[in-house]
Amino acid sequence: MDSDMAEMIPKERPTQEFDSDGRIVIDGSLLEGGGQILRNAAALSCILSIPIRVVKIRAGRSKPGLRPQHMTGLDLVARLCGGNLQHCQVGSCEITLDPGPIKAGQFVADTGTAGSICLLMQVAVPCIVFASSDCSLTLKGGTNCDMAPQIDYTTMIFRPMAEKFGMHFDININRRGYYPKGGGEVVVTSHPCCGLNALPDVLTKRGEVVRVHSRSFVAGNLPPHLANKVSSTIAKTVKQNFAKAELQQDSLKEPDGAAIGSGLGTMIVAETSTGCLFGGSALGKPRTPAEDTGKAAVTELLDATSSGGAVDQYLQDQLILLMALAEGQSRVLCGPLTLHTQTAIHIARLLTKADFSLEPIGSDNGKETCMLVCEGIGHVNPHLQSSAELS
Repeated sequence: MDSDMAEMIPKERPTQEFDSDGRIVIDGSLLEGGGQILRNAAALSCILSIPIRVVKIRAGRSKPGLRPQHMTGLDLVARLCGGNLQHCQVGSCEITLDPGPIKAGQFVADTGTAGSICLLMQVAVPCIVFASSDCSLTLKGGTNCDMAPQIDYTTMIFRPMAEKFGMHFDININRRGYYPKGGGEVVVTSHPCCGLNALPDVLTKRGEVVRVHSRSFVAGNLPPHLANKVSSTIAKTVKQNFAKAELQQDSLKEPDGAAIGSGLGTMIVAETSTGCLFGGSALGKPRTPAEDTGKAAVTELLDATSSGGAVDQYLQDQLILLMALAEGQSRVLCGPLTLHTQTAIHIARLLTKADFSLEPIGSDNGKETCMLVCEGIGHVNPHLQSSAELS
């Protein structure tokens, strides 16, 4: 295996350090050094009832410390578990979270901006599937934003894969919201599980692309023909690269009242013969031809399908937390590990006894590939375990 890839998961586990109150101390400046550390650490803290102190939050960013988006997610997790959250304010470079048991019920979280609803989902949804009964989250903010997955990625790629682990949740998009106004609203309803199942062979072979589906949209004061231009651009490139694949395209203008603000964008999903899903997406930019949006999305899709792995770069890091919590061994064929994935693995190893390793596969299209292997901890939902024991 390439030495650089071998070093992506250090042999030595991270050393746990504790503050004077017994909380595990997490360095928020390591590796990716951004909001992902907060999301994964807060989710695992909530699920496993581990008190945490996160320090040096976003220390290397131009505006260090918490931003409103991060505060909304942390506050939501604290409310989900009745936890004690301290120092959660704009600019704070340190927070503590002392979690309690995860509650069922209805919760609302509003970024107050175009902050990503999908990033709120990343921190909250793994928590609520370990509640005692169904939970409802009403999340307000941006649904289709730069620097975060679009809501369509979450519904079309992450959710189907999460279901294979045993996570079950419904997503209802009441209203879409775009930068800079936000105003979107998504309702997530979760159904509790006893625990997650490992995926030993579902994501070990990439297969050939057999289906491609694109959803191109405009909203607000933008004319419908722009969505058609995006779709046409995508269709041309898809047919050149996946000649045998079935192509389904939706080009639409969001109905009045179904979106706040004006926006243009697209989401493309490629499905392979082995059931793998790859995504490509892009949002329109002011004074830029609509065709450029289609080109950007399809370029991202082609990068994903040629990476050598069975997952794209975004799914790669989002699965780490699920692999760590699952019962048994999960195996995922990966191209080069992203910095986000390395960060997620670091946090999972720091807060759990999950064991991650890399098995060399070889080179595919000039890119090093490996099998990412995780022996999960088999976390059991304490609420459902207690119910089973009583019965």
